[in-house]
Amino acid sequence: MARFDYTSRDIVEFAAEGGAPDALLELGLLYASGREAAQDFVTAHKWFNLAALRGNAEARRYRQELSREMTKAQVAKAQKLAREWLSRH
Repeated sequence: MARFDYTSRDIVEFAAEGGAPDALLELGLLYASGREAAQDFVTAHKWFNLAALRGNAEARRYRQELSREMTKAQVAKAQKLAREWLSRH
C-alpha cells in the first residue's frame, strides 16, 4: 500500500488551485506566519489578494495589515504574482 505524506499546506494548495477563497486565505496565513512554509510576505500578500478578490473580507484586512510591513516593490511583486496566477486559473 502506498503511503502519502501530505502536509496541510499541500492540501490547502490543492484546494486553492480551484480558487476557493478560504483556501486562498489559508495559504496567505501559512506564508505570513511561516507555519509549514518559509515566511514570505510577498507570497502571503499574493494569496490574501486572491482571496480578497474572491470576496473574503478577512483576507482584505490581512492584506492591508501586511502591506504596511512591505516595501512598495514587494507589494508590486505580489500583485504581479497574483495577476499571473489569475491568468492561469
